Amino acid sequence: MKNDSFLVAVKDLVKYFPVHAGVMRRKVADIRAVEKVSFGIRPGETLGLVGESGCGKTTVGRCVLRLYDVTEGKVYFNGEDITPLEGGQLRHVRRDMQLIFQDPYASLDPRMSVGDIIGEPLVVHHLVRRKDFKEHVEELMRMVELEPRMAPRYPHEFSGGQRQRIGIARALATRPKFIVCDEAVSALDVSIQAQIVKLLTELKKDLGLTYLFIAHDLSVVRYISDRVAVMYLGKIVEITDSDELYNNPVHPYTQALLSAVPIPSPEVDRQRTRIILTGDVPSPLFPPAGCRFHTRCPVAEAICRESEPELKDVGKEHWAACHLL
Repeated sequence: MKNDSFLVAVKDLVKYFPVHAGVMRRKVADIRAVEKVSFGIRPGETLGLVGESGCGKTTVGRCVLRLYDVTEGKVYFNGEDITPLEGGQLRHVRRDMQLIFQDPYASLDPRMSVGDIIGEPLVVHHLVRRKDFKEHVEELMRMVELEPRMAPRYPHEFSGGQRQRIGIARALATRPKFIVCDEAVSALDVSIQAQIVKLLTELKKDLGLTYLFIAHDLSVVRYISDRVAVMYLGKIVEITDSDELYNNPVHPYTQALLSAVPIPSPEVDRQRTRIILTGDVPSPLFPPAGCRFHTRCPVAEAICRESEPELKDVGKEHWAACHLL
């Protein structure tokens, strides 16, 4: 997976969270949040990462940014293995890697003015002189279509969409190459979602940004993503070009997800087959043997319960993990 054509490359990423119990708080088990995940993102590309809640999407994003220490595997940025980096070396890399949070309310410090929030990365990374601070903050606010005169205000004086624009401006402050958008529009009204997605698309084009776009709304992902990876219970089960995935999904889980996407045309909606998954997602504490999806898969066979499928190329750079392909 280490390849000069990728800005970000992840190889066999594993992340476990220990579970402690008893008076002595001894480790009794592991939550297997992410297991053997690999992918690459080319410069200027948007990779959508989709799946149900709890499948490990956010954990992958935070491992890529090294906000979580990796249990196993490698994360490459610009060809460099950043997995072992610490302290000043890691801080230097983080100038080029930023995060847009899901919650536009909890992610902003209510005690800081908007100008200080947006400009904080400039101070932390020593990117501007004090006399130029205000000018840089005003420029960042204009980039996300906010009035610079709002800089002295506090987060509670802004709407949810405006708060998310503040979060985007903060992420842009260090002029990063790569941004993880962690459910960046899921907490917003539909009309505001469209505005934020449009803004992210324009910023990507103007600034040459690369995105990992984490979401569960497949219609939004299709609009913004060049390629899409589908996760289930800590593993990628399908990854390919966006149009190929939506027009030709091959994994039963992907087919079920796409069958649930709302369609504006009633006639088309009546003609499609709705796939209803039964049961709940198994616990990552005790994932099932074999294919992790077999407990809910409508077409599972005996081999699915016995052997874990590997991602394999089914043509046109379309990869899927299913024994029945």
